[in-house]
Amino acid sequence: MSLPETPYHTVPPDYFARRGLRRYAGVFSLWALGVGAVISGHYSGWNLGLLAGGWGGYALAACIIAVMYLGLVFCIAEMAAALPHTGGAYSFARASMGPWGGFVTGLCENVEYVLTPAVIVSFLATYLAAVFETPPAWLPAYWIAAYAVFVGLNVLGVELSFRVTVVITLASLACLAVFWISAFPVADFGRHALNIGAGPDGTPVELPQGGGPLLPFGLHGALAALPFAVWLFLAIEQLPLAAEEAREPSRDIPRGIVAGLLTLFVSAGLVVWLNASVAPGSFQLGSSGEPLLDGFRATFGGGLAKLLALVACVGLIASFHTILFAKGRQIYSLSRAGYFPRFLSITHPRHKTPYIALIAGSAVALGLLFALWFSMGAEKGSAVIQGMLLNMAVAGAMLSYLLQAISFLVLRARLPALARPYRSPLGRAGAAVTIVIASVTLVYQLLDPVFVSGVLGVGAWFAAGIVWFALIGRHRLVLSPEEAFALEARRSLAD
Repeated sequence: MSLPETPYHTVPPDYFARRGLRRYAGVFSLWALGVGAVISGHYSGWNLGLLAGGWGGYALAACIIAVMYLGLVFCIAEMAAALPHTGGAYSFARASMGPWGGFVTGLCENVEYVLTPAVIVSFLATYLAAVFETPPAWLPAYWIAAYAVFVGLNVLGVELSFRVTVVITLASLACLAVFWISAFPVADFGRHALNIGAGPDGTPVELPQGGGPLLPFGLHGALAALPFAVWLFLAIEQLPLAAEEAREPSRDIPRGIVAGLLTLFVSAGLVVWLNASVAPGSFQLGSSGEPLLDGFRATFGGGLAKLLALVACVGLIASFHTILFAKGRQIYSLSRAGYFPRFLSITHPRHKTPYIALIAGSAVALGLLFALWFSMGAEKGSAVIQGMLLNMAVAGAMLSYLLQAISFLVLRARLPALARPYRSPLGRAGAAVTIVIASVTLVYQLLDPVFVSGVLGVGAWFAAGIVWFALIGRHRLVLSPEEAFALEARRSLAD
């Protein structure tokens, strides 16, 4: 039995030669890439869920999200070992659900990887403005400078990119370790972490002496905190995008991603416990844009505020740099296969990096930053950037996780004989748990009026992408490695 093949465009003989990547990364480099991508969430952003659930509600939400990521990471590790292509999530979905499934999954990740660096660079600019005492009107200058420097580093070669990743990831973990060590002797969990209570109208109130309930808003508060807890682990899933730059991807990517997640579990647990257990406590921390710096002030005093703010930039820089790496590879892979305009996948003739994809993705992010900034004004624009864009990134991630877990289940069902150098110890159960938790998280985003605007923004992004693919992209596909694998798998299934 034979099935009709997807029509692919004939490309010039040098098509793939102009889109070559260079292998370099081992397990340690991949571990650093995964941890570095996430670590800014341990510096800022995670804390915004404290007012939604109280400390106990947030901690419960973080545990639920950790279970989701455990299931997701094991699914990704198995699929990445079996399909070691740069496409990552798009590659998994393409093999299991066809071109439309691959494109929609890739579009979900595209939202996440374009917008997450924009959110991080906004936090970074706020920290740098405090250090150098520049007025708010100059924040866009920091955005441009950060993009210019770190896009440049990513363009100059995979070796340099990974070396920088390792250094700044280790530095960001060292900075956190200094805080944990300094906070432990002065931590007062009962007074500071449990200083949130529920007012008569159900809104959070500060309890100056602490001693509040562990779950001031009950189970509902814990579920409402789920979207915020995602920030503790968001972007660990990007490792498969480095598959064609890893020395032994089928072996190294599973090891790197699992080791990275275990590292993040330890760091997240210590941050949530200790950062909330020192002054000013959970209530004020719940609306802070610089929670780690607040913690440093409590342990070292305010006299070192500027130096500490500069130190705190390390974690933000680590995530900014590593997610830029992921963004470039994600756009590159979709473009190489024709889902996005093909010119985006051309790599640098000398450094073999996807420089056009990096520049184009960064230009889109900067365009959105400036549009919000100038349309809403400096103060309001900054709040929207750190709120709506963050929520859009989380919504894109949840949809991507759903589709990747479904891809795992479909591949297990349809291609049971597929060579799997690594198998998820959680199997189908891990994928099912991922689907349930990601769905609940997405529902609570829709129930929160602050999050709704972000989800609607993702909908608009999808609409534009789907129109492009329906009218143009699906008629211009190229037989890239991901596509060739999917076709071969389909033929073997038909036979």
